[in-house]
Amino acid sequence: TGSGKSTIAKAIINILKISSGKILFKNNEISNLDEKSMRKYRKEIQMIFQDPLASLNPRMNVGEIISEPLITHYPNLDFKEVKNNVKDIMESVGLLPNQINRYPHEFSGGQCQRIGIARSLILKPKFIICDEPVSSLDVSIQAQVINLLKELQEKFKLTYLFITHDLNIAKHMSDNIMVLNLGKIVEMNKSNEIFNFPKHDYTKKLISSIPKI
Repeated sequence: TGSGKSTIAKAIINILKISSGKILFKNNEISNLDEKSMRKYRKEIQMIFQDPLASLNPRMNVGEIISEPLITHYPNLDFKEVKNNVKDIMESVGLLPNQINRYPHEFSGGQCQRIGIARSLILKPKFIICDEPVSSLDVSIQAQVINLLKELQEKFKLTYLFITHDLNIAKHMSDNIMVLNLGKIVEMNKSNEIFNFPKHDYTKKLISSIPKI
């Protein structure tokens, strides 16, 4: 907590402005873009938030929530095309298309997160920031959502920036891991190297704190 994980995520999507350094996406610097210039990158960079229910508008039904990015970026799409896209992506995340007119309060936490995932996928992005997407879910539901994210990554050829404080999940999800402490990068390496041959004392302490069965 307080190491700067979510701050990095918000800086990448330009919610927060950085005071120094650069953010590069496909070799283009995006850290100092204004809202209009940033707009073309928003289709390729999406985000899944930590609290699934809080990230959904309670006054909008599922269809409206998932279709909002599509309508915003492609206003000329007709209603039928938008609805078909929404139903397709709902099926991809394990939601029933006939739930399209229901509201967030009618779903469980895990289902709400699936709605959030569907919303992030509707624009067919290349890069998704997952900001602790399972930390507020029950352990049994966490596994379902993690496995869903892995399946979607393979299906849609996605790159994830997966933020988590759970080292077991980090090991399961990541090819590369960056370890942060008080806003500083203390170690960065391949996932297997981090867990099998940690170099920094802080990383060693984190790994030693993982509960053993």
